[in-house]
Amino acid sequence: MPEIVTIGLDIAKNVFQLNGVDRSGTIVLRKPLRRSQILGFFRTLPPCLIGMEACATAHHWARTLMAFGHDVRLIPPACVKPYLRRQKNDAADAAAICEAVTRPSMRFVPVKSPQQQSTLMLHGARDLLIGQRTALINALRGHFAELGIVVAQGARNTRQLIAYLQDDASPDLPVTARLALQPLAAILLGIEAQIAKLDKAILAAHRSDPVSLRLVTIPGVGPIVASCLSASIPDASLFQGSREFAAYLGLVPRQHSTGGKARLGSISKMGNRHLRKLLVVGAHAALYSMKSGKTRTALADWARSLLARKPFKVVAVALANKMARIAWAVMARSTAYEPGSKGAAVSAA
Repeated sequence: MPEIVTIGLDIAKNVFQLNGVDRSGTIVLRKPLRRSQILGFFRTLPPCLIGMEACATAHHWARTLMAFGHDVRLIPPACVKPYLRRQKNDAADAAAICEAVTRPSMRFVPVKSPQQQSTLMLHGARDLLIGQRTALINALRGHFAELGIVVAQGARNTRQLIAYLQDDASPDLPVTARLALQPLAAILLGIEAQIAKLDKAILAAHRSDPVSLRLVTIPGVGPIVASCLSASIPDASLFQGSREFAAYLGLVPRQHSTGGKARLGSISKMGNRHLRKLLVVGAHAALYSMKSGKTRTALADWARSLLARKPFKVVAVALANKMARIAWAVMARSTAYEPGSKGAAVSAA
């Protein structure tokens, strides 16, 4: 086989497509391999540069191939799209990945460890259960409202409906309605117990991670946000600065600028949606505390001055941007946040 220096690997469930080139860029390998053949092929192949899209199972395959001595780089799928020629198929995808991985300006996704992926699984499972809990709460409230039984909004007030359902002496609740709603209430209680279990696991992961412990010192960042940030961003130094990190999370204005005239709209909402949501929710909580005037820091003073001119939710998103930029400094410089006169980060002891 001719010398292969770069391979574009299009991963799938069963059939993987390979596209390899030599030092001159000439294609010398173009073949599909089944999952059972992958390990045997790359184990005997001399070390080379391998590019893959950062999609499902990519981090597992990256760790596996790196153990064989290969240089594996994960590419965001959106960055591969410009190199795709004509119609899409597995062979064309592998060729596009092979070309994209050699670009000097290409940005790569750092390979996550099994522990980091496990922490993100905790967050994914928790987010899924919270969505199911919300759906069950809305269903219970809607069904009870049909019978004229209404409680105040909020997840905690649903306990009143469950207690009403468990009271066999309630005259306003027909037997048939009770039979219909009892399974929903039982599932809701079970989901709440599972969410509490996941919260404890996330807290344990947070306490065992030094990066997460530094991130939690930032206003509006708790154990959930800190552990998600730490697991999602294994190497913050890949970003050129804090502004680029905030742009990566989609917390900067969307641009439609031309002719030297800047036209800015709402935030771009690109990047990690879950991480952006957590930062915005944390910013809302921090802003309520800063609004009261009890917090006297440069960051709080900035937020209060902005509140005098802008709506609350707009300021919350702006604060989330600030939090993201501070988080980048904490991660990239191995520092701890110190809310001093300038709200800057100082070196950790």
